[in-house]
Amino acid sequence: MEEDDHLSNPTSTADSSDSALQRKHAAMIERLSNLHQSRSTRKPESDSNSTSSFLSRFSESKNSIESTLSRIRQTPDPHSNPTLKPELDNISLSISNLEKLVAENSFSLPPYEVRTCLKTVADLKQIVEQVTCDVIPKKKFSFKNKSTKKTTTQSDDLGPRVLDNNSQNVESRDLGFKVLDSPGFRGNENEVLVKEFNNRGSDEEIREFVLSDLRGCEVRLMGNIRALFVNKLIDCKVYVGPVFGSVLIEEAKDCVFMMASHQIRIHQAKRCDFYLRVRSRPIVEDSNGVRFAPYCLKYDGIEKNLEEANLGEETGNWSNVDDFKWLRAVQSPNWSILPENERLGVVDISTRDAKISC
Repeated sequence: MEEDDHLSNPTSTADSSDSALQRKHAAMIERLSNLHQSRSTRKPESDSNSTSSFLSRFSESKNSIESTLSRIRQTPDPHSNPTLKPELDNISLSISNLEKLVAENSFSLPPYEVRTCLKTVADLKQIVEQVTCDVIPKKKFSFKNKSTKKTTTQSDDLGPRVLDNNSQNVESRDLGFKVLDSPGFRGNENEVLVKEFNNRGSDEEIREFVLSDLRGCEVRLMGNIRALFVNKLIDCKVYVGPVFGSVLIEEAKDCVFMMASHQIRIHQAKRCDFYLRVRSRPIVEDSNGVRFAPYCLKYDGIEKNLEEANLGEETGNWSNVDDFKWLRAVQSPNWSILPENERLGVVDISTRDAKISC
């Protein structure tokens, strides 16, 4: 009778059912936990393999460049060897490709590796410059007048005038890179400076361009270039088409920059707004009050230029900024996202008067 009562007791049956459900639930939680742990352990391994693969490629290319430079240095009677200059040009191209490799992989690399690789690239550039000075004979000084390519500039106060791209108003030692032979705008004030570059691969393609010691200027660069170097700009607006390689900005104050590049590095900038399209994370150092927004430049042919530079698609990296001097886990106070209600609209620089549409 007691057995019958026990079998017919609904409470006992419910308890048994609840116990079974609890065991099933615990088993499911355990399976999910194991799956999550498995995925978590696989991801670092994948990232580690990716980093190792990049470092292997980087080291192989670096060693090849250093080996070639060492061989050139040991060349007997280098001044009479006509093959050295093309070789040095090829080395410079290899270093640019190495810099591009770092830019394309910087999103997935640890910050320390990015800094180390960029330092290596900078060192290689200095070595190439030194070797070039050692083995390539310097041109003899001459007072002979030479025709130089002119660039038309526009000034709201003085009207159109002609600026010599090769003017050297600033000594190259003021910059951390070679600018002595690079065309650019230097030492201008309160002017509209316009330059349209030729297509990539043409005989007159400009590989590097310099903006230095500008105050109150508006700069419009249309077309593609390999690299852009910016130094000591105050209260300027800089609108730049696609850059195949990198952009380096040193000392800018109260400026607006609109540019697309594979890599952008910003040093000692204060109260500047950056409208960017970039393949890797923008890097800021020793800067404050800098704000970031997406690229919104327009001119005739810009879409083709962006595709040629492999910058046709928005990556969203304009907001993934790395502050190399801020090592804490919290957001750096030195940069911020530019509020949408304060952003410029599309800026069209195709005509003399730049148009901004909302």
